[in-house]
Amino acid sequence: MTVFDFGSGPVPAHRHSDGGGWVADTAMVADTAYVSPNAKVFGNARVFGNAEVYGDAQVFGDATVYDNARVSGNARVYGNATVFDDARVFGNARVYGDALVCGRARVYDNAQVFDNAQMFDDARVSEDAMVFGNARVYGNTWVSSDEEIS
Repeated sequence: MTVFDFGSGPVPAHRHSDGGGWVADTAMVADTAYVSPNAKVFGNARVFGNAEVYGDAQVFGDATVYDNARVSGNARVYGNATVFDDARVFGNARVYGDALVCGRARVYDNAQVFDNAQMFDDARVSEDAMVFGNARVYGNTWVSSDEEIS
């Protein structure tokens, strides 16, 4: 049995067939998805469709990433968060809690989307901005700098 330490002690894990990234045996990553060598998927996370997790990105907890979504850089998607469609989470961004990021939405730099917040369409959240609570960010809306939307 192969094990890997995702940060809380070694757990049964394997390298993904497309990209070679680490996947805990408790997580589910489809053969059609890509997980790069330094990326990690663990806990009960699910990655499927043509989704990509690359760089040093991590998807964990009960998070789900699917369709053509991408999580990259040093980004984290966790908790019960869902990222799908053509959404992108990158840089040092964090998407967590019960947050939803979809459409062509982008979360990047040090931005955070959490709680029950939802982003869709062509919305952008960047720099040190935070979108949280029950906020809905959509259309061509840009949230940046140190703005907080709740």
